[in-house]
Amino acid sequence: MLRRAVGWEWLSDNPAKRIPNPQRRAKEKRPFESWEEIEAVAAQLRPEYGAMVVFAAATGLRPSELFGLEWRDVDREAGVVYVRRAFANGRLKQTKTRLSTRAVPLQAKALAALDQFPRSENEILFANARGGRIDFRSFGRRHWKPAQRSAGIEPLRGLYDLRHTYATFALRAGVPVFAVSRFMGSSIAMIDYHYGHLAHDSREHAVSLLDALAFERAVDAGRTPPLESATPVAATVSRHLRRPSRRTVDARWTSSRRRVASTANERI
Repeated sequence: MLRRAVGWEWLSDNPAKRIPNPQRRAKEKRPFESWEEIEAVAAQLRPEYGAMVVFAAATGLRPSELFGLEWRDVDREAGVVYVRRAFANGRLKQTKTRLSTRAVPLQAKALAALDQFPRSENEILFANARGGRIDFRSFGRRHWKPAQRSAGIEPLRGLYDLRHTYATFALRAGVPVFAVSRFMGSSIAMIDYHYGHLAHDSREHAVSLLDALAFERAVDAGRTPPLESATPVAATVSRHLRRPSRRTVDARWTSSRRRVASTANERI
C-alpha cells in the first residue's frame, strides 16, 4: 500500500522498504517413527491410496512427483522409478532441473506396494476415484488426515512428512548422504542442512567400515608373498664370480634370501 502511495505521489518515499522482511519460519518436520505407523495409516485408506502412501515413504518422492507418475515410469527390471514430471495446482509440468529428473531405486516395500495395483488402461499410476490425477489439498483434507486420526497418530503429519521419513530411515540405515541427495533430487547441502542431525547412526557405521578396511589392509600388508622359484646354486655362484653384486638388501623382509647369499659368498 505504501508503494502504491509513492506511485500516486501521495508520499515521496516508502519508509517500509528499509525494514528487512522477517525470515520465513521453517515448518517443523515430523517423520514417522516406524513402518508400523505408516502401515497403520495405510490400512485406514482405500487399498490403492494405502499402497500409494507406502510407496511414497519408500521412495522419498515429493507429493507433486508422486501424483505425476505414470506406469511407463516404472522399470521393474532395472528396479527403479523414473521421476520426469510433477502435478501441482491442477497442472502437469515436466521437471526442470537436473536434480529433479532422476531414477529412484525401488526397495522391497515399494515393489510390494506396486503389486497391489492391477495394471489398467489408465496411464496414471496413482489415480483418484474418477481416474484423474490426485489433488494435493483435496487428498490431504478428505483422506490423509482422517486416516491418521483413525490410526491414532499424534501429532498429525503432512504428506510431505513421508519424504522426510524416507530421508530419516535412509540416513539411519547408513545410506551415504551423497546417495540420499541423488535419490531425493536435492543438493547435498540441503540434505545435510535439513537431515544432517539424523545421521548419527550412519557416522558410527562409517567408522566401523573404515576400521574394517584399515584392518584388512594391515593384514594384507603383513602377508608374506610366495617366493619365486629357487635359482640353482651353481648359477648363483657363477653370476657372483662374473660381477660382484652391489644391490642393497632389506634384511627385514628377505631374511631367508640373505642367509643364502651369505652362504654363497662364503663358498666363493
